[in-house]
Amino acid sequence: MVELPPNEPLSPEDESRDPSTGKKKRSRGIYLLPNLFTSAALFSGFFAIIAGMNGAFEKAAIAIFVSMVLDGLDGRVARMTNTQSEFGAQYDSLADMVSFGVAPALVAFSWTLGSVDKLGWFAAFVYVAGAALRLARFNTQIGSVDKRFFIGLPSPSAAAVVAGMVWVGTEFKVDPADYAYPAAFLVAAAGLLMVSNVYYHSFKDVDFKGKVPFVVLLAVVLVFGVISIDPATLLWLIFLAYTLSGPLLALNRWRRKAA
Repeated sequence: MVELPPNEPLSPEDESRDPSTGKKKRSRGIYLLPNLFTSAALFSGFFAIIAGMNGAFEKAAIAIFVSMVLDGLDGRVARMTNTQSEFGAQYDSLADMVSFGVAPALVAFSWTLGSVDKLGWFAAFVYVAGAALRLARFNTQIGSVDKRFFIGLPSPSAAAVVAGMVWVGTEFKVDPADYAYPAAFLVAAAGLLMVSNVYYHSFKDVDFKGKVPFVVLLAVVLVFGVISIDPATLLWLIFLAYTLSGPLLALNRWRRKAA
């Protein structure tokens, strides 16, 4: 350990080291701001589960979408305030498992999958297992894959497809039992796509800090305006299109190689 001259104050880095070993001390505190957003996302996911069990399917679906927004904010807030931590990363993954793994499966099961007995809970389990494996694989691949792409369908997008299906069905007051088998297929397919090797655009290469033409801002405003007309249907169609984009792009690349 480097000895400092007498009466010279210790730097913050030296104060964080154990004087006997010279190693950095493990911080016992956690950053509050980003973890508040993560906690709010976790609460929204838990609320979705309770609402789905009580038959409030519209509220349950909306709560899952709220979790998506909060999940996107916690990471950005952590990077903007330089408060990233290993604790925050692990806490975020556990919250995602509840909000985008367990919650959508249970809401879909309560809405219609329960009417087809074993097939219903099997489809729900495939989705939950897919979400768990997707998050575990994502955590192990951080820093070793191309940031422009996700390998497998991101769990928030999969949750949006399942929650959007329930939201649209509730909005149009359809009989869930009539759509139990298509719903089971969609839920299971979303689970399998999460653990697939299909590439999805992450849009992380988009520069949100740079300047853009005025027409781009106008287009964004128009998109929000159109979505506000029928948010349930349009949000579901947007995420459904994103879900299908991965297999379609993979098929296109396979055709080019075969040509």
